[in-house]
Amino acid sequence: MTEDRTDSTPADGTESHDPDFPEAFLAFMRQGWQDTALPVGPRPEVPNYAKRRAALSAAFPGETLVIPTGTEKVRANDTDHPFRPGSDFAYLTGDHDPDSVLVLRPNGSGHDPVLYMRPRSSRETDEFFRSRHGELWVGRRHTLTEKSTELGLPTADLTELDAALADAAPGRTRVLRGFDAAVDAAVRPYDGVRADGQPPRDRELAIAISELKLVKDEWEIGQLQDAIDATVRGFEDVARILPADRAVSERLLEGIFALRARHDGNDVGYGSIVGAGEHATILHWVHNHGATRPGELLLMDMGVEGRHLYTADVTRVLPVNGRFTPLQRQVYDIVYASQQAGIDAIRPGVKFKDVHLTCMRVLAEGLADLGLLPVSVDEAMDEKSTVYRRWTLHGFGHMLGIDVHDCSNARKEMYRDGALGEGYVLTVEPGLYFQPEDELVPEELRGIGIRIEDDVLVTATGAVNLSAALPRAADEVETWLTEQREAGPRLPG
Repeated sequence: MTEDRTDSTPADGTESHDPDFPEAFLAFMRQGWQDTALPVGPRPEVPNYAKRRAALSAAFPGETLVIPTGTEKVRANDTDHPFRPGSDFAYLTGDHDPDSVLVLRPNGSGHDPVLYMRPRSSRETDEFFRSRHGELWVGRRHTLTEKSTELGLPTADLTELDAALADAAPGRTRVLRGFDAAVDAAVRPYDGVRADGQPPRDRELAIAISELKLVKDEWEIGQLQDAIDATVRGFEDVARILPADRAVSERLLEGIFALRARHDGNDVGYGSIVGAGEHATILHWVHNHGATRPGELLLMDMGVEGRHLYTADVTRVLPVNGRFTPLQRQVYDIVYASQQAGIDAIRPGVKFKDVHLTCMRVLAEGLADLGLLPVSVDEAMDEKSTVYRRWTLHGFGHMLGIDVHDCSNARKEMYRDGALGEGYVLTVEPGLYFQPEDELVPEELRGIGIRIEDDVLVTATGAVNLSAALPRAADEVETWLTEQREAGPRLPG
């Protein structure tokens, strides 16, 4: 593209504070470099990506489809956040490099894919040592041929994308917008924009990709299981260094899990929630600047993102000193019963909303047992009331996959208002949260937050809990925590 495609550096990849190199130095740097080739071969998962592109192609015959991965984002001045490819782009290509754009061109019987990418920095220019895109700065990039071999895709230099987009027919081109400002500007909306800023035709492309992602194939389920297994190991790592008799910082526990995520996967799948004591009542607590206290509970919502970007999403609550108090256990058991009822309800054809209502009724009944509901359970469950939700603001779960909240652009009738299908993977994560300043609950309940979350595969006959290796029932959690502490700390390996 002719304009700068990153948020951090000029188009040539240099910085304002770079020195003015003398010609003698430049001449010296341009000589004496050995050429190398990356030992690449076709990835075994290439057929999976080809199958997905074929399905997308069939949904939009005769139209050009443009799917960017996105650009690097500035963290602070001339430093960038670690790049994570756009999920839809990665779902269709398997490529993880920034700036790339997949273009599917109609060929009469389907589409011809071309991956536009930033290839290896040539030694014919100074880019390889002067540019922040150069390999002496960021490492060896693939050549066009190497990337094509690895991904089973035709490739082209990113500099050719302008011309390719200029040739795209107006009214017959759809863009996955919001990932690359230069691409968005190059292909003007043909049909105006919706209230949310999305052109309707482009919105339809985003919807189609999301709905393709609803059903996970065998390879995807394997990727999710790998991420979940690594997440179980990460929870074990944390439990092994969690003292029963003194405080430790939430950030220490966050960091221990992050070590496992970086070692066994790509990274964490989302910002880890490590909520000690009353911090557990804050649904998206990510500051993690508190500390554990013996006698209180510790809520941890964490997931490893695997090397192919599929992520786990698991929550457990631990009694810091090793044993739940009677009141803590009573609340925990309500949430556990709610979660189990939801898992038991899952099977193909069951409405997503019905699983939600199943979980919520058990929570409402538990709140009634605690003497908190101001009305009957039936009245509380009435859609005109739902007063029980004061203590459980979120739903029962969400789809899971290459995004922690997967398939988010799917139509309501295919997701929130739709029925579950075989091959869906979703979380089941009911919770109860009693805020420390809530005057409508007894003082002894204030500051208690409990959520139990597992990752569940919908099968032909029901459901399989993919994260079952991490105990859930209160007695099992206590036993597991004791066993991990006795085993002692370990390094990933």
